[in-house]
Amino acid sequence: MRRRTRKLVGALFMLVFVCVYSLVAMMIAQGRLQEADKIWQNLYYAAAGLSWILPLMPLIRWMERPDPEDAE
Repeated sequence: MRRRTRKLVGALFMLVFVCVYSLVAMMIAQGRLQEADKIWQNLYYAAAGLSWILPLMPLIRWMERPDPEDAE
């Protein structure tokens, strides 16, 4: 698969993943953190806001991989 195609597939997957991830993070926050202290809410939002990138790092590496050279 060429790099341009990998970037398209990866971008679409990232868009879907981030949408689903944000909905799940909001659902957890609304269900579990509503009555929690502000410090716990802030810590959760900071962790949830930063941790979405960890599962996507292998995908980003795959997207940025150079094209194989033409074997001619």
